[in-house]
Amino acid sequence: MSIFDITAQRNTGDTQSLGDYRGKVLLIVNTASRCGFTPQYKGLQALQDRFAAHGFSVLAFPCNQFGHQEPGSDAEIRSFCETNYRTSFPLFAKIDVNGPRAHRLFVHLKAQKGGGLLGSAIKWNFTKFLVGRDGTVLDRFAPTTAPDSIAPRIEAALAIRATPS
Repeated sequence: MSIFDITAQRNTGDTQSLGDYRGKVLLIVNTASRCGFTPQYKGLQALQDRFAAHGFSVLAFPCNQFGHQEPGSDAEIRSFCETNYRTSFPLFAKIDVNGPRAHRLFVHLKAQKGGGLLGSAIKWNFTKFLVGRDGTVLDRFAPTTAPDSIAPRIEAALAIRATPS
């Protein structure tokens, strides 16, 4: 199975194939609106603005599994993100990232890049997965990793396609 074989529901209710992102570098993040890391939305948007023209996108997946920090409806979450952080990157419907109801995408991401000594489970909101143009999970970043510190890895992933073979 490839990441591109997975579908997910957008925050608007539409279903989207992740195959639509084939050829792009992705930063997939489980997010929350009432978390200490919520200000990272600003940094995520800055990455989107900086790299979108080069074939990059942030994909945000709200999750309420950690401290009930994402209690709102999809419409409330969308409004919060647009109003407070002027997000333009794709926002998906609220999902689970761990447990028996974990979304297939996050099951796949965790299988590709575990969480080190503590296992593959996602420990908190704003865990980030960098995915290459071919769908390979390149790296996993902890919630404490600031989005701007990931920029060099994104630049390297974007350069893969431009490198002559």
